Amino acid sequence: MIKSNNAYKSIGEVAEILQLKSKRGNSLQTHTIRYWEKEFKQIRPKILNGNRRYYDKKNIELLKRVKFLLKHQGMTIKGVKKILDNKEPLKLDELPNNSIKASNIRNKLTNISNLIKNLKNLK
Repeated sequence: MIKSNNAYKSIGEVAEILQLKSKRGNSLQTHTIRYWEKEFKQIRPKILNGNRRYYDKKNIELLKRVKFLLKHQGMTIKGVKKILDNKEPLKLDELPNNSIKASNIRNKLTNISNLIKNLKNLK
């Protein structure tokens, strides 16, 4: 059965939507979403019987924004809190380039370099 886009989603479904997988890729990281709930007061899922969390479209979009800012822009939790507390709408594409940390870029380049070395060794 396929749910409509407006239907509430479970925490597992949201983790799939956000592509939050472990480094080995064999399990979903739902604990990340629960941590973000504690850190960002704007994320408020419905908690029903058995303490199960259900997220509406608004919360899912907010989680996507949080993931983008933390994982792709390299921002800190404190920085993301400031952005989310700002009442003005935020266009993610218009973030200043200085929000990207050099250490994140360096880590990504190191990972890419290691992957290339491993691929060369396979030949």
